[in-house]
Amino acid sequence: MASTILTKSLLGHRLIHSSFSLSHKTPQIFTSLFPGRTFQKRADPIHTSYKPSQWVRCVVGTRANFSTQSLSLNEPVVSVDWLHANLREPDMKVLDASWYMPDEQRNPIQEYQVAHIPGALFFDVDGIADQATNLPHMLPSEEAFAAAVSALGVENKDGLVVYDGKGIFSAARVWWMFRVFGHEKVWVLDGGLPRWRASGYDVESSASGDAILKASAASEAIEKVYQGQTVGPITYQTKFQPHLVWTLEQVKSNIEDRTHQHIDARSKARFDGAAPEPRKGIKSGHVPGSKCIPFAQLLDSSQTLLPADELKKRFDQEGISMESPVVTSCGTGVTACILALGLHRLGKSDVAVYDGSWTEWGANPETPVDSS
Repeated sequence: MASTILTKSLLGHRLIHSSFSLSHKTPQIFTSLFPGRTFQKRADPIHTSYKPSQWVRCVVGTRANFSTQSLSLNEPVVSVDWLHANLREPDMKVLDASWYMPDEQRNPIQEYQVAHIPGALFFDVDGIADQATNLPHMLPSEEAFAAAVSALGVENKDGLVVYDGKGIFSAARVWWMFRVFGHEKVWVLDGGLPRWRASGYDVESSASGDAILKASAASEAIEKVYQGQTVGPITYQTKFQPHLVWTLEQVKSNIEDRTHQHIDARSKARFDGAAPEPRKGIKSGHVPGSKCIPFAQLLDSSQTLLPADELKKRFDQEGISMESPVVTSCGTGVTACILALGLHRLGKSDVAVYDGSWTEWGANPETPVDSS
């Protein structure tokens, strides 16, 4: 379910005390601009650094010239060393798109406050989503996405680097979302925040008031669009790419037509129907004719994307042809985007993602299901 935002004036939120503290100082807490969530504000953000190895010092000793034009649009990830060298450039924006499965009991906004890449904005995966469906974090409308992204301060000219707190996980979803709406200059941070910290780079341990207000304004803008209220100003222009997102009806048709190879990113046990689905009321099994490549098989032990030759082997093992179209799915449309990310590295930039994925398919009594 998408987050609901209090519609009070952003400048009128109360400050209350919380027992959650990062130091001996008494923090200020933003009342939840996101229900059930709290934020702390400090005048002076705390930075934490880790001693880099000699190898890291050597790599980052010379500053690279910033130009997103120099980054290949065929390469979907950037290294932490590249981002560190170009972090302060004016046309570069970094988005923390951390999101976790409900059973992980992790709060992405609270974790953002505790430690995030300096200057990063928080992109709320559950908040910047379709408000007209009960399915979790579905793709919002063009108008809603444009309103939210404008409120965040993202511009069409910006180069975007998206990361998350697991390595490569939900960041791939936000990478795909921007591409669906026509933003080409977007990359995932390879290895995410864990890799950044392991490389010895600083993190901010307190969210600025500006970042919190922007995150709140983005979700509030979404609410207004779906409620038919006036939103503005909308400065970000979308260019919808319909071939990158599939519906249930398209997946149904593909069972017979077989125009696309369908790859499921869930675990083999869930795909086979041997393990129950984590959400209640969802059938077990898979879409007839689909194949299983669990998303974790595309990542190495440090949660970075495998090299192209190793990725190719993974897809070859399941009989996936690089010459034929592909659609991917998963549980709720998150890890399917990791498959799209890996295929993008192999030159397939037109991979579609079934947005509703198994949560929609498995809940529908009329959809066919296979199990092994």
